[in-house]
Formats: sequence, C-alpha cells, structure tokens
Amino acid sequence: MPVLVESLDREGRGIAHVEGKAIFIEGALPGETVSYASYRRKPSYEQATATAIHEPSAERESPRCPHFGVCGGCSMQHLEARAQVAAKQRVLEDNLWHIGKLRPETLLRAVYGLAWGYRERARLSVRLVPKKGGVLVGFHERKSSFIADMRSCEILPRRVSDLLLPLRTLIAGLSNPTRLPQIELAVGEAVTVLVLRILDPLSAADEDALRGFAAQHGVQFWLQRAGPDTAEPFFPPDAPPLFYSLPEFGVQINFRPTDFTQVNQAVNRILVRRALALLDPRPGERIADLFCGLGNFSLPIASRGAEVLGLEGSAQLVRRAEANAQANGLAARARFETVNLFEASNCAALGVNDGGFDKLLIDPPREGAVEVVKALGANGPRRIVYVSCDPATLARDAEVLVQVKGYRLAAAGVINMFPHTSHVESMALFEK
Repeated sequence: MPVLVESLDREGRGIAHVEGKAIFIEGALPGETVSYASYRRKPSYEQATATAIHEPSAERESPRCPHFGVCGGCSMQHLEARAQVAAKQRVLEDNLWHIGKLRPETLLRAVYGLAWGYRERARLSVRLVPKKGGVLVGFHERKSSFIADMRSCEILPRRVSDLLLPLRTLIAGLSNPTRLPQIELAVGEAVTVLVLRILDPLSAADEDALRGFAAQHGVQFWLQRAGPDTAEPFFPPDAPPLFYSLPEFGVQINFRPTDFTQVNQAVNRILVRRALALLDPRPGERIADLFCGLGNFSLPIASRGAEVLGLEGSAQLVRRAEANAQANGLAARARFETVNLFEASNCAALGVNDGGFDKLLIDPPREGAVEVVKALGANGPRRIVYVSCDPATLARDAEVLVQVKGYRLAAAGVINMFPHTSHVESMALFEK
C-alpha cells in the first residue's frame, strides 16, 4: 500500500505513519508517495526500504555515485544538496526542542562547502573475496560487514578515488593479502598518506612493491603493526610532513595520519572562523579549550592575543599540540594539559568551572560534555561556544546550561562537514 512520506529522521530515512505506527523508509523523501518493503517490524515502528517512488519529490536527484544504495559511505545522495543542509538544520532544531525544550534566539546560517571530493580522512577496509574477483578495498556495505565492490568514490578526492583499483592490484600481489585488513587515508596540503594495517611482517618483495606503487602514484606509505601509535613512515622516507593550515590565523598544524583531524579541511577553516567570531577572544582574556586535540581552536585563539589553556584526554595529542604551539610561535600564550574531561572534578581542579576563565570553547566527541557543564558554577565563563558532532548530546547539555546554570542559548546552526551523509555537525553559543 503506498504511503505519504512526512519528514526525514536523523538517519536520512523518510518517515510515514500507517495506523499510528511509524515507518522509517530508506530511500524515501518528504512529500513523496512510495511503496515499501519492511525488513524489521516492532510493535510501535517498522524499518523499511522504498520499492517504488510513485510521486517523486522536486528535491530528488539522481545519485552521482554508481555504488550508492550498496555502499554505506553515503545515505543522502538522492536529496538535493541544499535540501540536505535544510534537513540537518531541522534535525538540530528538533533535538534542541524535544530533548532540551529550547529554541535558539538566532539561527545561524548553515556552513557548507564542496559537495564532492571533500573527504580527506577515511578508513578503508580490505578483504580478499575470491567470489568477487579478488581483493576489495572500500567502505562497508550498508547494514553489513561486507565490503562494497567499489571502483570509485565520489566523496574522496579524485586522486584518491583513482587509487582504489590500483590498490586492489597491489594488495592482491602481496605475499599474504589476507593479513592486511585496513588502509587509513590522511590527506595533507603537501602529501597524501596511506597507512597500511599489517598483521604479519612484509617480505622483501612486498616492500619493493610498496615502494614502486608510492613512487608511481605520488603517495607515502606508513605501516601500522598494532595500535595507532605504532604507525611509522615507510616510503618515501623523506616525504614532507602532514599538515593543514588556517591562513586567516597564520597557523599551520602538523599531524600524524592516525591523529584525529576533521575530514573536511575546507569546511574546518570556516568552522574555526565562525567559532572564533562567536567566541570573540581578546588580548588579556583567559580562555579554556576543552577536548582541544591538536590545537585546532586553541592556536587560533592564542593568535588573537588571548591566553588559552587546552585540555585533552590523550597525552599523545597534548604533546603534539604543544609542538604545534611552539612551531607557530604561540607557546607563550597557549599551554596544554592532559585531563579526563568526563570527570567533573578535574575541571574544578583547573578552575574551569568557577571564575578561572572568561570564556570557554567545548568540542567534545559524540558523548558530549555533560560532566563539564554540570560542574560550572555561578562564576563560570560568561560565554561558551559549543561545537558538537551529535545534536542529541548537544541538546542534553544545552538543557543543563540554560535550565540549571543560567545561560541563554543565543545562537545555533549546522555545519555540513559530511555532505551526502546524515551526520550533523553543529555549533551553539551560550551567554550569561
């Protein structure tokens, strides 16, 4: 029976209702009349796939990628790019209202960049599948542990997409291709690095093959034998370092290929610009940057004359943030400490919660920063910029800030860091 799709959920699925039951339909868009086939039935909802589009939306587009619908890397290529951004804005607003009972005083204009070829960080799986012709290199299939049979990828930079098939051939020719399960991609401004996760030592012939591939395709191979910190450069040994720049702030940030950095550096530049415009750091102010990583926000803050304390749970990232501050001539105004920010007592000990800092920037992982915001006292920072990769935890933390701690939600908006996916990155401004 055809149904009318009413809206999109946060996973990019169309939502319809049949006799009071919600139907979440993959491949369906708001305003469309579709037929569907359910693959999971529960008392209050069903999950389904669209089998026919009877009345297509004016915002429907033909997916650019031939692997769309099979590959799990994208879920929204069938929706026009500007409509994707609008849908993400609605997800943010819905979460703020339904979870936090809040509406921002101002909706910030959405931040977005190029829709294709943007993904400069990725983790590609590798598997020998004789039934599919040999080695596969790519993302997992949707809702599956299988690897998609990818010949190209529209969201990877073109030069990287063009390596997918040559990488298959390279790995198939190694002495034991079943012992190389993963390739991590990191694109810098001067070099493209491919980190090979190897479970067994390479033979001399294997190493020669890697050297030849790197020289032919202009990439650098790193080898990772265990955890991320075991990754080391292999060939060429004299490749330039990985870095990205924030030209507006005169900052260059060096990183290792296994460090966390944003996948979309063009949008990251706009993200940092907006965050600092909202934070408005001034000379002489003391500002804390929580979950600071490599100093993506800390160093631009320091470049504006403020004193910044970056707090981060990873000691390795703190060391690299300190090195970046030194390299950029900002060590006098930027210092960093290793702190578990999921324990409120640590924030209290550093003065973050009550009078120690004028302003606060928070950029947590998906878990959010609820212990941090719960610890804020009456003399806490007068302004907070919160960068979020999960609108639900942002809404939860926003409720604490507004309803309990006396802040107002002055502004909020989305950053389309991951076009064609349902991932919602956002930013919010809280003021006393």
